[in-house]
Amino acid sequence: MLRFARNDGKINFHVEFTGDWRRAKARWGDPADATPFQSWEWLDAWYGAFAAIDHVEPLIAIISDAATGEHVALLPLIRRTQNGIRIIEPADLDLTDYNAPLLGPAAPRDVAAARALWKELRAALRRLPGGADLIRLRKMPVETDGRPNPLALLDGAGPCALNGNLVTSGEDFDAWRFTLERTVRKELERSWRVFTRDSAAAFEIITERDDALRVLATMEAQQGDRMQHLGLNFVLNDETYAAFYRNLVSANVGNGYAVLSALTVGDEVVATLLGIRQGARYVMVRISNAGDKWSNCSPGRLIIERTMAALHSDGVRQFDFSIGNYAYKRRFGVARTPLVDFSAALSWRGQPYALRDRAARWLRGHPQLADRIKRLMGKPPSREEK
Repeated sequence: MLRFARNDGKINFHVEFTGDWRRAKARWGDPADATPFQSWEWLDAWYGAFAAIDHVEPLIAIISDAATGEHVALLPLIRRTQNGIRIIEPADLDLTDYNAPLLGPAAPRDVAAARALWKELRAALRRLPGGADLIRLRKMPVETDGRPNPLALLDGAGPCALNGNLVTSGEDFDAWRFTLERTVRKELERSWRVFTRDSAAAFEIITERDDALRVLATMEAQQGDRMQHLGLNFVLNDETYAAFYRNLVSANVGNGYAVLSALTVGDEVVATLLGIRQGARYVMVRISNAGDKWSNCSPGRLIIERTMAALHSDGVRQFDFSIGNYAYKRRFGVARTPLVDFSAALSWRGQPYALRDRAARWLRGHPQLADRIKRLMGKPPSREEK
């Protein structure tokens, strides 16, 4: 455990680093204000899968008030080296849709306090044994549980290329359904009729561990086939990534945090959807279907609607379609929620990367210019927007 603190009469913070996730978890206590992606369930599975990988070094920052000892923030981070640059970043590796600090009672709520926090954190990172060149924080929500994210208040924080996609249903799910375009409603009704022509057709939320792991294996195969058909690189079935999802599902389908739903016809799995639940909020993280054979009943959209209806009856009111602006999400009437990025050099080696990141954020605030540059560079339109 590495400790760094300063007392000079100003706002002061005490920064500690540990590479032991279980120790950090025990020190912090209840993660009451965490997003679903910073819950203990998610982070247990993440560090459990990736902590032993050669190029990934867990680096959890525990920040407290230097005067009172009150919790300020816990940052689930890693250090890794890419192209010779030592990068500090969230525990993500393209698995975590939203990256945020866990906030304690003494967390900053204004820009001045956020700057003071960053000053102490940056100094502590620069003193790390082994060094660090760049900190890169991406996909951060502006606030968590109604409290400002102090890292999103920092100078240089700017719009992320990605955003969240949220549906708030209210208490009456049928009333929400009628907010959808008529063609979307009718298509969902038609899809269910077509699917249930087979007397063995069923929808279920799976709560038994062995059944869940079997369905997860089918999801992996279906997604792999889909990505191969599209000619896209697919990493989620890589051994370590697959271990993460198995850990997540195995430990949490029974307690309701991991929600795995499926459309089945007898023993055949037609579509699957994996999400995570935190109280009245549910976030979708993986989806698959059996392909052309069942395309006449739109199984992807159908399993989303059936899962939403089932979870609404169990108290869920916020349905988060997560990052990626795919057309099917727009059909469900999602509202886009902003995310921000922040990066900064921690050494001279990191300066070019931090400047490039800042230029990219500036361009996102000028979308017409960004589109013109993409066209000049010959980049195709995003697959997501189709």
